[in-house]
Amino acid sequence: MSQEINVMEPVAKAPRRPRGWSRWRFLTLFGAVLVSLSGLRVITGQDMLTDAGTINTTITFAVPIGLAALGGLWSERAGIINIGLEGMMILGTWFGAYFAWSTDNPWIGLLAGVLAGMAGGLLHAVATVTFAVDHIVSGVAINILMLGAMRYLSILVYSDVPGAGAAQSPMAPSFPVWGLPFVADVLGPVADSGIFLVADLASLVVGATTYMPALTVVAILMVPLTYLVLWRTTFGLRLRSVGENPDAAESLGVPVYSLKYVAVTVSGGLAGMGGVFLAIVASQIYQEGQTGGRGFIGLAAMIFGNWRPGGLAMGAGLFGYTDALQVRGGGAAVHALLLLLAVALLAVALWQVRRDRKGLAAAGALIGVLLLMWYFSTDSLPRELATYSPHITTLLVLSLASQRLRPPAGIGKQWRASRS
Repeated sequence: MSQEINVMEPVAKAPRRPRGWSRWRFLTLFGAVLVSLSGLRVITGQDMLTDAGTINTTITFAVPIGLAALGGLWSERAGIINIGLEGMMILGTWFGAYFAWSTDNPWIGLLAGVLAGMAGGLLHAVATVTFAVDHIVSGVAINILMLGAMRYLSILVYSDVPGAGAAQSPMAPSFPVWGLPFVADVLGPVADSGIFLVADLASLVVGATTYMPALTVVAILMVPLTYLVLWRTTFGLRLRSVGENPDAAESLGVPVYSLKYVAVTVSGGLAGMGGVFLAIVASQIYQEGQTGGRGFIGLAAMIFGNWRPGGLAMGAGLFGYTDALQVRGGGAAVHALLLLLAVALLAVALWQVRRDRKGLAAAGALIGVLLLMWYFSTDSLPRELATYSPHITTLLVLSLASQRLRPPAGIGKQWRASRS
């Protein structure tokens, strides 16, 4: 009698990334971008590329997009697609401006705007979680509904208010402005020196630490806070498990419905905070249509960031940077970015040749050569094209990003609790 023994070969485990690997990758990428922009500034003579004013304006434009992206992150990590971020931002703009004006207190306006956004998120949660409405349909409905509802409220409230009307509110009080003392005085001469990388680092510090509205600081702190809550707490692990596999989460006793409600409500609150920023910090007034599609751009930044807080912050910063250049009248500075983009595409083409992807390499090289020809044959971009440079840049980066995008496995799926 013989006995057969099957010996299975051990499965090779994927190499484990060292602790802090993502942090170092982020810092390396940030350093590479800073060095590239510094070199571009020296070559082209466009100081606006890295001066303190551009850095400060970049942060201003990136904050509402980043808050919308954080809202999308909370919602989609729990498995709920939140297309309604735009409508929740609209709620934040109207209620933030109204309560800041009526109480003469911007902090009360912030609280009101966040609560209004949370109400919009709660409405989305009721539709998608409780009644299993399609996530896209619910989000689009919220966007349309909030746009009309806020116009109705403006007509109702501001019809007899001087300087206001159906499309705008009166002037709202602003948040206090914070900044580190003596930074501009000490580092200002260094920033003006023009020394490669040294002047750019000084400009970065000055732009990021002076004339900073209080709400900007609060909004920036939301990025590390979101990371700590979602990736470093038991609550965050349970919430992310709901977005990956709600059936497995339920079998372990995780309250799936409750966590989905919490995630989408927080998502709306963050979007509402972005709306308050637009109404009180960016303009000190509510205006119809002032969100300008930033809720959708925030979703794009979240996807670019691979559903991670650090990545979406970089995506928001990219849009804010190009937007800051064109708003400050930097047509020549935006034109200089053509050179950087062309060199980057040629480098990507060489990399694709090494990976034996000749089609992608040929396409990248062709576009890179065309951009070089465009750069050397012109001195500035047309104003119309410079205006849309943020959108064009965002689309290019999203389409050419080589990272592996991995959304939560259970995103967008309708789920019902199992019945015993």
